[in-house]
Amino acid sequence: MALPSTKCLDHIVYLTPPGSVNETAEDFRKLGFHVLPGGRHADALTENSLIILSDSVYLELISFVNPVDAYPPGSPARLARENHPWAIKAPGWIDYAFLGNGSETVRISDVINSRAKEGGNDGLYGPEMPGGRKRPDGQDLKWLITPPRRPAEGIERRLPLPFFCGDVTPRDLRVPNEPPAIFEHPCTALGIAYVRFEVPSERWDGLSRSLDYIIGNPGVTSADAEREWPLDTVKGLEGRSCRLLLSASEKDTLGITEVAFYVKNKPSQETIRTPYAQIRFMQV
Repeated sequence: MALPSTKCLDHIVYLTPPGSVNETAEDFRKLGFHVLPGGRHADALTENSLIILSDSVYLELISFVNPVDAYPPGSPARLARENHPWAIKAPGWIDYAFLGNGSETVRISDVINSRAKEGGNDGLYGPEMPGGRKRPDGQDLKWLITPPRRPAEGIERRLPLPFFCGDVTPRDLRVPNEPPAIFEHPCTALGIAYVRFEVPSERWDGLSRSLDYIIGNPGVTSADAEREWPLDTVKGLEGRSCRLLLSASEKDTLGITEVAFYVKNKPSQETIRTPYAQIRFMQV
């Protein structure tokens, strides 16, 4: 039996302050993206909007519905809000997901942890967890999340490993593929060129090995000590590759520092700073 793919980029997460998802959607419209309403997640803690690209990767513009102090101290909702994996993340590009298989029988966590253990490492992923959200039209979506294990020193310092999102309901309910107009962005964005990370130099080797196990192939290191891995997308762009790039930082940077988009037309500005992050446009 063939093992499921573990290197297909599904979506990239952009976090903004509580209650700001509509404002953020408008910010990205001004950058030339077509933004779709998403909905509220099953835990009622977060809500999102979506930007879907022609390669079927999407940007998840997400915010918490309320700040922590909106929930009564000690209440289940307060505890859930405080312990959310993104609760202490600063706004910006905070996470990314690979496409899972939605199976609790042939589990993504087992596939990757087996590779890691063969390499003499501990398991990288915890067991699959159910997730979902309700669309504005009332459609319930369900999926399985395969989360990276949290390190002992705290969730804010875990290595930037992808989580996996495997659909239980059809993926095209979560990521619409019609009408064609949803892929027509005024900025002419077509798909993801790369996602770039920086990590402290002392953690570069560890993250490189972990990504080798996750993706299933060793990355290639360039002369400037940047390492890269080719990724798949649900709908590939002819003649163009999607890549994951890893650079060592002399600072304490740990996470995504830039997301690059293939665009059809030459951009007036190649690199743009949003209020919380950096994006780059690359003409095909």
